[in-house]
Amino acid sequence: MSFEIKVISNAKGRGLVATKQIAKGEVIFEEKPLVCSQFLWNEFYRYAACEYCLSPLEIAEENVRRLSGDSNISLPFPEMNVVDQSQHVPCRNCKVVYCSQNCFESAWSEYHQLLCLDSARLDPEHPLNKLCDFWKNIHFPPETCSILLFAKLVAKLRLSSNKAEILERIAEFCHSTVELDSSLIHKLMGEQFQEQIEVLRQMCHDAFYCEEAAAWFTPDGFRSILALIGRNGQGVGTSSLSAWLKNCEQLNIPQIERKRFDKMVDRIYEKCDEESGSFLNCEGSALYMLQSLCNHSCDPNADITFPYHNHVLVLRATKAIFPGEEICVSYLNECDRDRSRHSRSKALSENYLFHCGCSKCEAQKNDPDVTSEDDDDEEEDSNYEDDEDENEVMK
Repeated sequence: MSFEIKVISNAKGRGLVATKQIAKGEVIFEEKPLVCSQFLWNEFYRYAACEYCLSPLEIAEENVRRLSGDSNISLPFPEMNVVDQSQHVPCRNCKVVYCSQNCFESAWSEYHQLLCLDSARLDPEHPLNKLCDFWKNIHFPPETCSILLFAKLVAKLRLSSNKAEILERIAEFCHSTVELDSSLIHKLMGEQFQEQIEVLRQMCHDAFYCEEAAAWFTPDGFRSILALIGRNGQGVGTSSLSAWLKNCEQLNIPQIERKRFDKMVDRIYEKCDEESGSFLNCEGSALYMLQSLCNHSCDPNADITFPYHNHVLVLRATKAIFPGEEICVSYLNECDRDRSRHSRSKALSENYLFHCGCSKCEAQKNDPDVTSEDDDDEEEDSNYEDDEDENEVMK
């Protein structure tokens, strides 16, 4: 490996530190998650994904027709699809679909044999279905977590031949104080979380309680495991349309045909935006051991990607990283990274409950304490005043 796990500071805890020079573009590691689950509303709105790895199950044309609401759209270059529907395997009991026999067998051995609903899949009174409905009613889109991550952790522990190893791996994830646990759960569940969390705990107990994980079902244990999932969950997104488009970009076609193709793609995305808004991907969350150790920087030197169109996470260097240097990612999107220090700090405090002290923030600590929105407002006011002055002169 090109890195080691070290304690960075009391505030940051552990992190990843380079042990040798890592070149820009180099893969630092690839990782499969401990557990992964599609968001419940995402699944409800017919975003078809493999139950195990979140790989899309629709070919690009089916994907576009559903997202745009236009059943007449026809896409060229079908050979550029990444989805092979001939490999799909449904569970013979509950009919949940997997992208391959390997995924089905992995899911069955790890958790699905305990969580499979069989003929009760559509029964609204089944405890697991009641739990999922309750979760959807307290966790509306945009989603950030799924209660099924907890269900899969419990099932995985119960089925494991080495329960101590599973418990040890879960203990490796970043934990927080009781006060921070409450803040994380508050963010996860909304204003009424104090009342809802006890109902949720009891529903989880009714749906999949097991003695091996008894500590997780106590009031304090449940809060802790829920906060752990909320703190360490990594978003996963897959799309057969974007995968098809990426493959099409590699095609060697005449320039005039390329222009026609690009215009067609623009029209497709416009239609999808009108019908489905920004929700274009199969989306879920997962728990990754190494990724959870990557600390934040507003000037990161690594980036998280999902190049295989499933739950396999790849961390890649975005600049040269030298021995002894911490490997950091950004918890903010590219647009937010370019905002003012105060805006970034506000977003991180609200969404991740910490204040950033990275080199970029330190260099900008004497900047005015205004958000980028305030800067925009001031610029608009200035432009308005200039226009008023110009109108006075014209009078």
